[in-house]
Amino acid sequence: MKIVISGYGKMGHMVEAAAQRRGIEVALASEDVCAVDPALARECVCIDFTTPDAFRANYPVLAERFKAVVVGTTGWGDILPEVSACFEAAGTPLIYSANFSIGVNAVYAALEKIGSVLHGQGYTPRIEETHHIHKLDAPSGTAKAMGGIIEGALGVAPEIVSFREGEVPGTHVAEFLSDVDKITLTHEAFSRQGFAEGAVTAALMTEGLSGVHEFKTLILK
Repeated sequence: MKIVISGYGKMGHMVEAAAQRRGIEVALASEDVCAVDPALARECVCIDFTTPDAFRANYPVLAERFKAVVVGTTGWGDILPEVSACFEAAGTPLIYSANFSIGVNAVYAALEKIGSVLHGQGYTPRIEETHHIHKLDAPSGTAKAMGGIIEGALGVAPEIVSFREGEVPGTHVAEFLSDVDKITLTHEAFSRQGFAEGAVTAALMTEGLSGVHEFKTLILK
């Protein structure tokens, strides 16, 4: 397998290192993925960690040119139907996630179970998320995903509160409060390395895959 990294900031460098540790060839890391030679693109899985605006502009090119695409960029969920239709029409596999951390995806599974057990028992959910001051979207995509899982299982939409502080990689806290107790589930990322490792895992999953998939639906099977 060969990969192209779209967006060569901090996350791009971490993805590169994670791929190299697994013996995966990084054919190119680029800030302008639309300029990648189409012949090279057809041989590569693109891992995208750019910005919401960049992904919105670039996704038709990604779908048309690359062998498969993994998207860790957040802030574009409102156009998911259009993006999915574009990739389906091009026949290009797409795996996307608000958070590729394996630990966060374990939290997703736990929240679904907790919500189903507490359904109808008088619990009020709440989510707090804290990230670095450079993060462009709020609430985070991970918090939104957690909220959707909780609402689907518990039947109550949680309040989501966002904080932007220093260089915090990402902390998410889900609470379920009742008159008799409180349940708290916390995920704290120590660095962004877990996101990079999960994205490389997703790239490997694209082999033999078809269609559009959210990472958690694949990892939790």
